[in-house]
Amino acid sequence: MISFFIILYLLLTLGIGYWASKRIKTSGDFTLAGKSLSTPLVAVTLFATWFGSGSVMGNPAYFIRDGFSAYTTLILTTVVGLVIVAYLFSDRLYKLNIVTVNDFFRIRYNKTIETTSSVLMVFTYPHWIAAQFVALAYLFNSKLGVPINYGIFLGAGIVVFYTYIGGMWAVAYTDMIQSIMILVGLVILLLEILNQTEGISPIFADKPPEFFSLYPENGSIEEWSSYTALLLAFTAGAIPVQEIYQRVFSAKSQRAARHGLLLGGLLLTVVATVPLIIGLGGIYLNPHIITDGNYQNVIPTLVNTMMGLPVQILFYGALISALLSTCSGALLAPASVIGENLIKPYAPGITDSRLLLFTRFSVVLVALIACYFAFGDGDIVKLIEASLALILVCLFAPFTFGLFWKKASVGGAWSAMVVGGLTWFTCLMFDTVIDATIYGFVASCISMILGSLVFKDKKINTLTKPHRSSSTGGQARPVRS
Repeated sequence: MISFFIILYLLLTLGIGYWASKRIKTSGDFTLAGKSLSTPLVAVTLFATWFGSGSVMGNPAYFIRDGFSAYTTLILTTVVGLVIVAYLFSDRLYKLNIVTVNDFFRIRYNKTIETTSSVLMVFTYPHWIAAQFVALAYLFNSKLGVPINYGIFLGAGIVVFYTYIGGMWAVAYTDMIQSIMILVGLVILLLEILNQTEGISPIFADKPPEFFSLYPENGSIEEWSSYTALLLAFTAGAIPVQEIYQRVFSAKSQRAARHGLLLGGLLLTVVATVPLIIGLGGIYLNPHIITDGNYQNVIPTLVNTMMGLPVQILFYGALISALLSTCSGALLAPASVIGENLIKPYAPGITDSRLLLFTRFSVVLVALIACYFAFGDGDIVKLIEASLALILVCLFAPFTFGLFWKKASVGGAWSAMVVGGLTWFTCLMFDTVIDATIYGFVASCISMILGSLVFKDKKINTLTKPHRSSSTGGQARPVRS
């Protein structure tokens, strides 16, 4: 019965994607939905993209083990990052009338840095997408009997199909439906758990005091290092990512973009808390629900062993929704960067229809790379963290300093990317006690400042020079931050 509903839901999703594809006429429709998303759609698409396998399967595992310090690093950090983007970044970047974050690097620095940052940006997404493919494969394996390896390709094929044909319009509409499924499924499961535990208090009654600490009390250097690295990765590392600005630039106005970010952050805070309580409640009701120590499966195991068929159907509908929505948004972001920043600048005579075709092909390419990574690592949260680390150590400094510091120079940007990336990679290879992400982040910021002061641009760039017209069809015009 559950298998039937899973197949039915997957077919419904494909149908919505096909229907949305009718609105795709230009590359601007594909990447930015014609710049027409309202505040609710911006919020929902952002929420649905970031509420994925990590929220339903990975985060509860860390919360059960580490308590509220995990809540700080995995949930509160995301919200802080979105609030920062809403109030400090979104208005400035929306005014530039651009398609991708990497367009900013071209306007602020030069074409070479645009290309380099684009390549780095594209390389960060396969790990994140791989995390969703892994979770989908586990689900297909448990409910449809599909082997894990085949499940990865099956999940990838479904998401690629409706993202390929429908672009941002398909992402927006499917995200709306999927978000409703997520909310309904999780709320009903939560109510069922609290009914069996007789409230929320018993779940936390036997926890030691350190469980409620927002930081690792009496932690070792390694624990503090991991904690700090997660704070940086999920806050600062998320600030320059394309999937945020894909929604910002798709909004119909600056106000819709800013309010959509804030509403999306609120949704993430509230809804992402629910799986943590569900997971903890499951362990309270049956401490032996997990025997192999892999708490990533605690909620699916709880549903399978302790819930009736209607709750199981709703839960798996919610889980599939979370995974598909995250996959589609994460696939579209790098595909847009490839089309806008790695193909369009080097093919000045390319037609819009050909650009649209290449951007669609890029969706397939990114999915194939993600499948490769999906076979190599099954830890969902670590896959997501890895996807943000490279952005943090290479792109955060030139992006942020370039937007707010007039003296930020091309030399400084190169210094930040090269020194930050090499420092991170070297520390990673030597497995330093302090997390490599911390070293890379600090080195990148310091190099950005010193490089800008030593290698000064001949003329200070204040984002006033004309830039290439975007794929939305807007005319090139001077802009000012």
